Amino acid sequence: MESGGVPGVVHEADGLTIRLRPVAETDLEMFRRFCTEPGLIGLDWAGFRDAAAPARRYAVDGYLGEDDGRLIVEVDDPQPVAAGLVSYRAGVYGGTAKYWEIGVALLPECRGRGIGWRAQALLCDYLFAHTPAQRIQAGTHPENVAEQRALEKAGFQLEGVVRACEFRAGRWRDGYLYSRLRDDPSPWARPRE
Repeated sequence: MESGGVPGVVHEADGLTIRLRPVAETDLEMFRRFCTEPGLIGLDWAGFRDAAAPARRYAVDGYLGEDDGRLIVEVDDPQPVAAGLVSYRAGVYGGTAKYWEIGVALLPECRGRGIGWRAQALLCDYLFAHTPAQRIQAGTHPENVAEQRALEKAGFQLEGVVRACEFRAGRWRDGYLYSRLRDDPSPWARPRE
């Protein structure tokens, strides 16, 4: 069930209330942790990053840029708590067809509870409601079976393998590319396993 009349903002089901909200200054500590704690974001760790960069970006546009952004995934547990973030950035095919590429990063204690797929489905609903994009895509690692399942639950379909697309842990690695189109069936309408 969504509330507030804003698509992609709140979802309540299975005893979980998940909402997406803009980044607040208090969230920057979590962003700094993602920059400096090896393993906190799992396979996506790409080495140490500038811990002050999140505050600089927040000062520019609050992470709500025209071509990219981040939203906080908040879960009532029982009080609202930041569980992680979802991100989006624009891409273009053929010079005119704008699409979004999305991602999610959850804190370890919030994984395995169905938060990730719901947050990604909410982000898709939000982007489809507020932008004219026809396509949203997401990539993941072949060994990240949990994210593959999350993307499928969020309404994405596997398109294929993108060979040698990422340099990680000392070598080039393949990735899996998933997509969800505006006209694809809503994941909220499908029965859950």
